[in-house]
Amino acid sequence: MKRLNVDYVDLMFLHQPAGNWEAGYKNLEKAYKEGKIKAIGISNFHDEKLNKLLEMAEIKPQVMQVEAHPYYPQTELKKILKPYGTRIMAWYPLGHGDKSLIQEPIFTKLAEKYGKSNVQIILRWHIQEGNIVIPGSTNPAHIKSNADIFDFSLTDEEMAEIAKVNKNKRYYIPDDAKEEAYASMEMDFDSQK
Repeated sequence: MKRLNVDYVDLMFLHQPAGNWEAGYKNLEKAYKEGKIKAIGISNFHDEKLNKLLEMAEIKPQVMQVEAHPYYPQTELKKILKPYGTRIMAWYPLGHGDKSLIQEPIFTKLAEKYGKSNVQIILRWHIQEGNIVIPGSTNPAHIKSNADIFDFSLTDEEMAEIAKVNKNKRYYIPDDAKEEAYASMEMDFDSQK
């Protein structure tokens, strides 16, 4: 907080279930109780590590950042998280830019109907799915276009049609060994000043 020159942080993530992540999560809970952070997030937790966290957590995570897009909508994960009120924050919201996903016929059809782009239809789908979605771009035109999704809504029937493109396809496969490697990464905060 000192480096950021703030009194609190809105949302703090435990990014990987690696190393002594249990102690890391307890520290986030402590910071939350002290008012230093307003919400706790987790990223990339899965399977038994997610189950262990949900069992041990006194304060359940408010946000879970995971890969989510129409080819991999995280339907089962949402069922697991629903009792806790935990929201999905989608990364790879456009399927890592996969043209086959973006050019699915349903998105082209809806883009024509609403006068939007296929990408805007996918982003609107995320919003209506209840996902937090922050698509990354350095292109100012794309950034502006990505935000122009609040002047229309997809119907229930259209959402059901989009659900049919689910291929259970991931672009990132969780790997315990990679996750553990993150725990020993060296951070040089002095060079970032």
